[in-house]
Amino acid sequence: MSSLSSPAQQGTNNYQQQRQQTDSDQDLERHAMGAEEQLDSLPPIDFDTDKFPYCIVWTPIPVLTWILPMIGHMGICMSNGVIRDFAGPYFVSEDHMGFGRPTRYLRLHPKHVQGGRYAWDEGVSKASVLYGTRMHNLFCDNCHSHVATALCNMRYKDSTSWNMIILAFWIFVCGCYVSIWGFIKTWLPFAVLVTICVLLGVYF
Repeated sequence: MSSLSSPAQQGTNNYQQQRQQTDSDQDLERHAMGAEEQLDSLPPIDFDTDKFPYCIVWTPIPVLTWILPMIGHMGICMSNGVIRDFAGPYFVSEDHMGFGRPTRYLRLHPKHVQGGRYAWDEGVSKASVLYGTRMHNLFCDNCHSHVATALCNMRYKDSTSWNMIILAFWIFVCGCYVSIWGFIKTWLPFAVLVTICVLLGVYF
């Protein structure tokens, strides 16, 4: 009887082993899918407190943006949403932009950074420390340069060629407005100025 039941018992054991292996493979697959979903998910933006995780943010500069709407003040946010911006000579502000609350933002993603969240925050922090030792120059070493340096530090999208011109065009074309008020604050002064110039040209 023992010799007759042995093949059946062996078959049962093989089936159990195969079933355990299948369950283990399914667990690994679910774990991988969960990790991928976690990587793709981003923390929510809190517009009320101006917390923009993994974002570039932008706000108008009085007079200058009224004349040239593409030009404004730029900052970059940590993974927790805190804004860092090169606000003046030897000063990088934290959590409060130099020219007021953001009106536009551009959402980036840490999956494009080798090292993820840690590398993102390290890149922003290193750029902020560096620009805390620099004189602000409106034309060649400014808030846009600070953001570009942060992206180069973290090698965002495997690139070290970020600069203020690329960023200015990028956020102007692809940036989202924080609200209707953000849109109005950005464009109303320019629209008023253009209207005045047209009226002066027509009637004088």
